[in-house]
Amino acid sequence: MSRAGRHAISSLTGMLAILAVAGVCARPAAADPASADKATALRQQAAQYEHGDGVPRDPDKAAELYCEAARQGDVVAQYNLGWMYANGHDLPRDDATAAWFFTMAARQGDALSARMLRQVGEPSEKPPECLFDANGQDIVARAEPEQRKILDLVLKLAPEYGVYPRLAMAIIRAESNFNSQAVSAKNAQGLMQLIPETAERFNVQKPFDPEQNIRGGLSYLRWLLAYFRGDVALVAAAYNAGEKAVDRYGGIPPYPETRGYVQRIREIFKREEHPFNPAITEPSPELPKLTARRLM
Repeated sequence: MSRAGRHAISSLTGMLAILAVAGVCARPAAADPASADKATALRQQAAQYEHGDGVPRDPDKAAELYCEAARQGDVVAQYNLGWMYANGHDLPRDDATAAWFFTMAARQGDALSARMLRQVGEPSEKPPECLFDANGQDIVARAEPEQRKILDLVLKLAPEYGVYPRLAMAIIRAESNFNSQAVSAKNAQGLMQLIPETAERFNVQKPFDPEQNIRGGLSYLRWLLAYFRGDVALVAAAYNAGEKAVDRYGGIPPYPETRGYVQRIREIFKREEHPFNPAITEPSPELPKLTARRLM
């Protein structure tokens, strides 16, 4: 790119930064100052890699950093990454992905992004991969104060079990809505609604103790992820109805409750696959049939 072109981009970035400070491109009200400062730092670092300013030029690294800043609500990063995709600037041109980032910025009041949306069209059906937040920070940001301690426990414990915090948070929301004293009609107990057999299976002696309950639920999720080889829909169905029911029906059981449950988990978790540890258990003997049926 010519020096004039780089200067134009720098000027545009500076103008957007001024607009953001002035409130024209305001960040979401839920963002705290520390998060905003972190997003700004990520965006500034991205710009360095984009233009080779003091570091080796690396467009892929720039896009990665821009995306993280965009996910945290930085309007300038959202616009810049949309511009890179819309113009094929060191990235493959992708109008649908560009539209995602322009939409994020336009929703915060950025007029330039709204104008660009008229050129690139509709966003893709699924969000860009880089926007996936395995830790569920967006869930944490929206949580009520009394829920924060539970979410902090999930963030602390889930990595020990190789489970994305976001998946555990989705399960807790669907199972108990963060009520550590919840009891179901089937005597499922606590945050992750462990039935007595599952609590015993994973050595949970105090199911209403938040940490013990979460550890038990994470142990079960880790086992299910290995048993169903990371298939999130099957794992969710098994958590709700039991792995034997999933095996018996050759997929998600036809129970309205279970089907609705799986849909809620998928909407919150946003991915179809999850990493798993194959050493935890042998795969379901029905897995070849389950996989074949999913591909039909």
